[in-house]
Amino acid sequence: MFDKTQLIGYQSAQNIDTQISDKETLLMEEAYRTGLHPAEGIKEPGITTFARGPLAPTFIGNGTFLKCDRCEDIHDVGKCDVAFVGIPYDSGCSQRSGTRMGPQGIRHASLGFTPYNPDYGIDLFENLKICDVGDIYPIPANSEKTFAQITKGIHYIKSQGVLPIIMGGDHSTSYPSLRGIASCIDGNIGVIHIDRHADCQASQFDEKMHGTEWYYSTQTIPNVHAENLVQIGVGGLWIKEWSQFSKKYSSTQITMEDIDNLGIEKVAEIALETAWKGCKAVYLSLDIDVLDCAFCPGTGTPDFGGMLPRELLRLLRLVTKEGICGMDCVEVNPAYDQSEITSIAACRCYVNVLSNLVLNKKI
Repeated sequence: MFDKTQLIGYQSAQNIDTQISDKETLLMEEAYRTGLHPAEGIKEPGITTFARGPLAPTFIGNGTFLKCDRCEDIHDVGKCDVAFVGIPYDSGCSQRSGTRMGPQGIRHASLGFTPYNPDYGIDLFENLKICDVGDIYPIPANSEKTFAQITKGIHYIKSQGVLPIIMGGDHSTSYPSLRGIASCIDGNIGVIHIDRHADCQASQFDEKMHGTEWYYSTQTIPNVHAENLVQIGVGGLWIKEWSQFSKKYSSTQITMEDIDNLGIEKVAEIALETAWKGCKAVYLSLDIDVLDCAFCPGTGTPDFGGMLPRELLRLLRLVTKEGICGMDCVEVNPAYDQSEITSIAACRCYVNVLSNLVLNKKI
C-alpha cells in the first residue's frame, strides 16, 4: 500500500496529510503501481521511475512512437519485443538547452510515418510487438538522481528481455542508459557511437554532462571498455582532451575525412570488428548532430561538414546487421528545428535500424 509517511524525510507525517488530498493519494498509488517506485534517494511524493498520471511534469506527454500501443503498466513490457522510451532531460547541455522536448518532438514527427518500410520490404508491426512505455521521470536539477532513474528504468526494460530504443534527451543520458543495459549482460559490451563530437572528457563544467558520457561509460562500467568504443563522424567543434582520451585508452575515432578516404563500407567493417572483439553485445548511440547542420538545425551543437543523410542511413544499415543490445538517438532539440527536419531524421533512423534487425533476424 501507498504510505505517505515514508515519502518525505524532511516533513512530518501530519504535514504530509494536510498537503496531499485523498484524490492525489489515489493518483500516486496508481502511478507507483504502473510506473515503479523511483530510484533510491528520491523522496518527493509522486515521482516514479516511469512518469505516470497527471502529476507528471508538463513536458511529459502521452503520445507514442508510430502510434504503437502504449504500455501503461510497465509490468507488462515483457510482452513486447521492442520498447520505445523517452528521456526528457537536458540539464547536461553545454550550449542550447531544449532537448528535454526531444522525445515528444520525435513522437510527433513519427505520425507522418507508417510501420511499412519500402527500402527493406518490412512491416514493423507485422514482425515485432512494439510498445512505447512513455518517459523516464527526470530530476532536472540533479544529474545523479536522473541518472539513477534512467539506469533503473532501462535495466528493468532490458531485464524483461525487451530491446530498449531510447529517445533523448541530451547525450549525457547515454551513460546511465548503457549502465542499465550492461547490468543485464554477462559479458563485455562494445559501443558504436556516431557523432560529430567525441564526448569523452573526464568532466565538463565540473560535472557529468553531454561531453563526458564515454569517459564514464568506459571507466566506471565494468564490462564496457574503451578498446571496444568506436566513434564515427567526429571532427567538428573539438576539445583537445578528446584526442588525448583516444591515445591513452585505445579507443577508435573515425573522422569525416577518414570516411571520405575509406568509404562507408570500410568504416563499417572497422567498426564491427572493433566493437564486437571479445564482446557479447554492441550498443548503438546516435547523436543526430553527426548530420551536417543543413540537415539537422534542431540540435544543441550543430556543426558544418557532417554526414549526408544517405551516408548515415547506409552506415546504420551496415553497423547494425549483427544486432544491437540497445539504441539511443539523442540531442534532438525541437525548439531550434525547422519543419521537423531533425525529428524526422531521428524517426527514419529508428525505423531503418529496426527494419534491418528484422531483415537480418537479429531480434
